[in-house]
Amino acid sequence: MTKKTSAPEILRIAVAQLNPTVGDIAGNLAKAREARADAARQGADIVLFTELFIVGYPPEDLVLKPALLAACERAVEDLAKDTADGGPGVIIGTPLKRKTGTHNSVMVLDGGKIIAERYKVDLPNYGEFDEKRVFQPGPDMPGPVNFRGVRLGLPICEDIWNDMAVCETLAESGAELLLVMNGSPYYRGKVDIRHQVAIRQVIESGLPLLFANQLGGQDELIFDGASFAINADKTLAMQMSQFEEQLSVTTWKRSAEGWACTGGPMSKIPEKEEADYRACMLGLRDYVNKNGFKNVVLGMSGGIDSAICAALAVDALGEERLRAVMMPYRYTSKDSLKDAEDCARALGCRYDIVPIFEPVEGFLHALEQMFEGTKEGITEENLQSRARGTILMAISNKFGSMVVTTGNKSEMSVGYATLYGDMNGGFNPIKDLYKMQVYALARWRNGHVPPTALGPSGEVIPANIIDKAPSAELRENQTDQDSLPPYPVLDDILECLVENEMGVDDIVARGHDRDTVHRIEHLLYIAEYKRRQSAPGVKITKKNFGRDRRYPITNRYRDRG
Repeated sequence: MTKKTSAPEILRIAVAQLNPTVGDIAGNLAKAREARADAARQGADIVLFTELFIVGYPPEDLVLKPALLAACERAVEDLAKDTADGGPGVIIGTPLKRKTGTHNSVMVLDGGKIIAERYKVDLPNYGEFDEKRVFQPGPDMPGPVNFRGVRLGLPICEDIWNDMAVCETLAESGAELLLVMNGSPYYRGKVDIRHQVAIRQVIESGLPLLFANQLGGQDELIFDGASFAINADKTLAMQMSQFEEQLSVTTWKRSAEGWACTGGPMSKIPEKEEADYRACMLGLRDYVNKNGFKNVVLGMSGGIDSAICAALAVDALGEERLRAVMMPYRYTSKDSLKDAEDCARALGCRYDIVPIFEPVEGFLHALEQMFEGTKEGITEENLQSRARGTILMAISNKFGSMVVTTGNKSEMSVGYATLYGDMNGGFNPIKDLYKMQVYALARWRNGHVPPTALGPSGEVIPANIIDKAPSAELRENQTDQDSLPPYPVLDDILECLVENEMGVDDIVARGHDRDTVHRIEHLLYIAEYKRRQSAPGVKITKKNFGRDRRYPITNRYRDRG
């Protein structure tokens, strides 16, 4: 006669907020095993991983490969065998191929076997998400899973974000807890939005909710962790750190009112500039390391953009992995030479000077006959930028260094960048930061050293770089404001056009000059072809160029109201 096991009164759930690598199935399995062993040492009953952990998120078209799907399922089966040791059970995400299609799935492992699988119902298909392209939704609403006498509801990410009633259905069918695995990327203010989404589901279902979120950079996306728990009374019961790998064991107790989280970390979430800086740092670190680059190189101009990128590179990778190169020409000021060297010295990175007078003059000489009788202008200016880009790519080829490109969102918006010149590079950590945000991050970094940063404390970006008027220094006495509105004005207009999709009349009503708004809108549209050829970069805002904003290159629309 089998002895009946009574339902537990305490459940210890480990949340594995980890940094998987897309496609590294063996590496992700090893991470899962290490996390489970850690959770066992801490006395956990079960470990909750994040969305599609075994393959990494988002896998995009990789899941169209049958061999990959088979490898993922084998990895989960191997992990299930580990649970025969009587230690913690496992809740882990993986893609699964079934008769009903390929599903974004969660599998529950215990007692040496897979005891349940459930499928994501609500597939996101907006902004950075394109899951309907590669997955089929679960054919039915998921029911709860009985784990050691506790009925667990296991919605997956988007299942709690909309009005699909997945959580309500789980509650009605007997679920006692909602354990949600997520791949929720960062943008400003996202933690508060997640809390609001979870509280709405707690109110509608009457159940407490544990939100486990992925950590790490994947191409342009940053997964910031910040996993948390909300009790049935709508209070925040547990908050894990942001931008840091962490395994935390949470304690849940059953009472007459149901389950409640009574133990776990309560980390402080960084605000504004700190959050953006750490997102950029994590994105650069993971892009370089996950793609196997040993070091990076960037052009150090003495300006604010290259300075903040140098600081990010040293913080992300260490001073020994950055080579900063100053490439002066006849228009490079003494201030810029000094500022570039001072910044490199403050950061402790290698600093080289490679003059570009001879290559630029060589190009001009080669084109002299063809250009005879024409007026000198932007073509000659761009030759300087392209000479610098060629030198950086030569250094990259010779030493295997990835080129960090340094254009900010203001410049990328209006095309204030040179194709095959300063746009050369493998990754751009400030691509989604407007110019005034770059200044704000520089000031913040001079007063703070973020957690996990490898760079020094103190003023790493000289005050003169922050205080002086920005200039590309491609002609005598040039400043950016010769051809652009002041950056506070430009950035506000761009945020209205890009992030908020506002009409010209509404932007003018904010106090902007109509002709200026028309001009900036025109520049935004005609620069689309440049942005299509730009390096990927960290997503910081709700709408970055690329995944979130897909405008045609050929486009004659203008808002003339």
